[in-house]
Amino acid sequence: MTKRVTALGLTVKRVTVVGDNLPDISMAIKEAIQRKPVFVLTTGGLGPTFDDMTLEGLAQALGCQTIVDDQALKMVTEKYCSYAQKTKVEEIKLTSYRMKMAKIPECSEPVANPVGTAPAVMIKHKEVTIFALPGVPSEMKGIFEQSLVPLLKNAGHGVIFFEASITSVNVMESEMAPSVDVLMKDNPYVYIKSHPKGAETTPVIEFHVSTTAKDSEAAKNRVNKALSQLTEMIKEKGGTIKLTKLED
Repeated sequence: MTKRVTALGLTVKRVTVVGDNLPDISMAIKEAIQRKPVFVLTTGGLGPTFDDMTLEGLAQALGCQTIVDDQALKMVTEKYCSYAQKTKVEEIKLTSYRMKMAKIPECSEPVANPVGTAPAVMIKHKEVTIFALPGVPSEMKGIFEQSLVPLLKNAGHGVIFFEASITSVNVMESEMAPSVDVLMKDNPYVYIKSHPKGAETTPVIEFHVSTTAKDSEAAKNRVNKALSQLTEMIKEKGGTIKLTKLED
């Protein structure tokens, strides 16, 4: 999810992981809102079991109640009717556990799940838009692509993200640090991050070079220029290039 957000030209500021604990979930959401991001995205905890408590934690964080929402209930009901038809059973009863997936914060609105049963939830709280997505990867991805991507593209104002990576061998990160500083000053719209992979005796460093621009060609040109300069700097230090990987 963070890779998709980044690819759409937005910046992921923080990733927080909490367990199935209501106070922890509520506090994590409160803290995220206090930082005043444009979006807060959660994933997991929307299902029918006792440990699915994200929506209750979200309601607590916002000071509202959870209710069985008519639209959410319709979504859940239609899904179970569809399952019944596919499995050729007469009826799949809406037990209290299944009804739980239609119980959402009263200040929210349900978002259709094109893959699974539990609806996602969207809340507009002051200047922050909150999305609670299911934890099942296929469901999370389906809702993300269908409902979030248009909003994220709009928020990103059409900015394009582009990155590439290059791996050096036989040159230490500490040796390359001054060169990277010079390179970033020469390429002010490019961000370079180094990741040491090997031992001090045989140093291996993966360099990630990235940028955002209004035009994909401009973004690629910026990154390619920085990569070319970085390659020459590595060779000047006695290093060699092991691998170059471009990301579209």
